[in-house]
Amino acid sequence: MTKTSYSSGDAIADRRAGYARMLAADGEIAAAAELMQQALELVPEWAAGWDVLGDYYDKLGDVAGAISAWRHLEALDDAGVFGARLKLAVHGAGPAGEGTAVSYVEALFDQYAPKFERALVGKLGYRVPEMLDELLAQEMALLGIVRFERGLDLGCGTGLMGERLRGKVDHLEGVDVSAAMIAETARKGIYDRLDKVELVAALHGRRADADLMTAADVFIYCGALQPVLAAVVPALQPGGMIAFSLEAHDGEEAVFLRPSLRYAHGVAATRDALVVAGLDILRFETVVLRLDRGAPINGILVIARKPPLEVTAANDGAGAGGDVAA
Repeated sequence: MTKTSYSSGDAIADRRAGYARMLAADGEIAAAAELMQQALELVPEWAAGWDVLGDYYDKLGDVAGAISAWRHLEALDDAGVFGARLKLAVHGAGPAGEGTAVSYVEALFDQYAPKFERALVGKLGYRVPEMLDELLAQEMALLGIVRFERGLDLGCGTGLMGERLRGKVDHLEGVDVSAAMIAETARKGIYDRLDKVELVAALHGRRADADLMTAADVFIYCGALQPVLAAVVPALQPGGMIAFSLEAHDGEEAVFLRPSLRYAHGVAATRDALVVAGLDILRFETVVLRLDRGAPINGILVIARKPPLEVTAANDGAGAGGDVAA
């Protein structure tokens, strides 16, 4: 069963779940939860139903009920499509785990793809690609860069970042974990190459051939930043640049999982991670990324650079034939 497949396979259970959705839409969450519980008594192995029930309980403030529902979900959803592990972690009922919850992110954006731009740009005031592009253009001017040879847009989505990059890059690649997102952006003809692949897997074993990488609102699904940067740096040419965004918090934690199931990164910890990865920080700005339920989401925009190769004289220092001080 995929995340978008709602049917339980039982007509009566589906009917009760349908009524529950209507009640929830009208704000009758307690009644909706009761009907979903009745539906699940008929089909106790219906993963999507347990996901919905957990969300209803969560909206009611019944944390114990939500955790119980998501425990059932976790046991039924081996692939992790519904993000039960993440939901349990947010409520202190388990660890978030390491790295990206790939199956959850893939299912989320496969479902979201057809309405992605309308919702994100039209309703939430999303401007991250525009803001990153502005910072990138400023750094290009300062460094005397006219164009990039090879660009790699990580988590390219529907091509919002790629549209900004196209005029700056000779050969532009996009990668995304969601096939539906890849299909949406393929229609636009922005990229020279598109691949459906998780970003760390896309970078693993790659030659150091990219002189530009971008990741607009991508690392917010990846957890700890250090492993991501450890994959990014070897794939950059010396002197190559990376531009990316993060959701931010001002606490001491390097990273924590928000109720939105996105990760927020600490400002100081992010700076440290960039230095440890061997990157030179060119721009580091805190901004409002977008709105979420009417509230601003604070974030970080980063432009960083892999140090260029240093050219040294062949006979520098005590080289062959040189004089050595006694």
